Amino acid sequence: MSHFDWLSEYLARLGSEQVIALREDASALAPARHLELDPKDWTSAARVAAAMGLRHAGVWADPQPVADEAVMRVWACLEYAGDYLVLETQVALNRPVLNSQSPSFAGINRLERHAHDLTGLTFKHTPDKRRWTRHQAWPADRFPLRSDFPLAGENGHRTPADADYPFVRVKGAGVYTIPVGPVHAGIIEPGHFRFHAMGEDVLRLEARLGYVHKGIEKLAVGRDPASLVRLAGRVSGDSTVAHAWAACQAMERATGCAVPPRALALRGLMAERERIANHLGDIGAICNDVSFTFAHVQCARLRELWQRRSLALFGHRLMMNAVVPGGVAHALSAKSVTELHADHAALKTAIEPIFNVIEDHPSLDDRLMSTGVLSEADARALGCTGYVGKASGLAFDLRRANPYAPYDALEIETLVLAEGDVAARAHIRMAEIRHSLHWMDRLLDQLPDGEIAAPLPEAAEDAMGLGLIEGWRGEILCFVRFGPQGRIARYFPRDPSWFTWPALERLILGNIVPDFPVCNKSVNGSYAGEDL
Repeated sequence: MSHFDWLSEYLARLGSEQVIALREDASALAPARHLELDPKDWTSAARVAAAMGLRHAGVWADPQPVADEAVMRVWACLEYAGDYLVLETQVALNRPVLNSQSPSFAGINRLERHAHDLTGLTFKHTPDKRRWTRHQAWPADRFPLRSDFPLAGENGHRTPADADYPFVRVKGAGVYTIPVGPVHAGIIEPGHFRFHAMGEDVLRLEARLGYVHKGIEKLAVGRDPASLVRLAGRVSGDSTVAHAWAACQAMERATGCAVPPRALALRGLMAERERIANHLGDIGAICNDVSFTFAHVQCARLRELWQRRSLALFGHRLMMNAVVPGGVAHALSAKSVTELHADHAALKTAIEPIFNVIEDHPSLDDRLMSTGVLSEADARALGCTGYVGKASGLAFDLRRANPYAPYDALEIETLVLAEGDVAARAHIRMAEIRHSLHWMDRLLDQLPDGEIAAPLPEAAEDAMGLGLIEGWRGEILCFVRFGPQGRIARYFPRDPSWFTWPALERLILGNIVPDFPVCNKSVNGSYAGEDL
């Protein structure tokens, strides 16, 4: 019996009135299986799932009319060994109250707070009820994802500063506070970091994000599929391919669209190009944060050449708008395939001497090794994926655990380390660049012929789809529900950063304040990916 079957039977024995049979291919959210629960079993399901070792992959809410009754539908996604289970429940919209799952899964607390701020769903027995996304942009009793809330908002005045956010305070002799941000000296997105320290040692770090809330989920309502994908590509600009692919995958599953094999291969190629570009930039930035400028300059040079090729072949340095519903927007000629092979060979040659220095340089070892250690237990408890999870002993990679085309045809290599420090996260990134270059060459050698796009059938009302893509930061989840006339009724993108930002707060403890920049860069959570 699978873990999911066992969970279903256990809840049925508890007397749940609405447990339905687990569905495989017939599920509206395939490849995930689907379990509908009575609201009273919501917390029990999480508690049992956590005890069984399942990972929580996200929670979201959807206020909507169902059978002439206004309800709040709530979903949560769980993962085990590459298999997925979506839990669903409903509460009345006029009293949207549900017990929290965050006591069992600490990593989803901010997602629950986000759901409350946008929909009004109240989670009881949660360890933290402070607002997360709202800041001061709308009143506490108004919720943007409700149908009566206008897209343009209701406040025509400048939003007041969120100066009274109740940060947790640490008291004690010699303890002092360092506020950093939300506006930073570098050209980065806004985020506030509140340090409590004694001497130079960090006792507590609390991040406050959401300063550039874009209204992504509200903007999605009423869009057609092509417009939604353009929006998805702007959830987090450095992950435009992965987020656009996740949105397309969700809609293609919801409509039964058969994407041409060549288009799927080109999506994989672009996703790996995105992975390499970002890893190159971050490896150089990690070195720069400890004054090893040589590696920063060389990685920036190589990344620039890489992105110029993306512009030439896919129309944009970040490959924005290159993934479209049913396929891709740009074909790849035989000449382009030859050029890419040459580019891959050139990059392989260029990175080795640089990476050899980074992997064995005393001054780097002194600053990176044993700095910012994230234990496997903390990484697992928070639900970390991608290079953050792999550097702390977690082997999960969606391309291997639950492979989708084109990854299902070619084996993907992954490196897993146990140290959990900044050096380990840098080494994982270097390994991923090498593996991606090797995989892309094999993909180009086997590139299918044929069309690069297929028409997306019109979706039935209330058709739902789940997108699951391994972005360069880790697992990206996307939920789409269609409304009338094939328009989008609900779009929820979950970036891996929802789980790695809390990891940063854990791994900095016991380190000195001057090591925060390199710890932060080694994680590099997306501000925009959370500022939905």
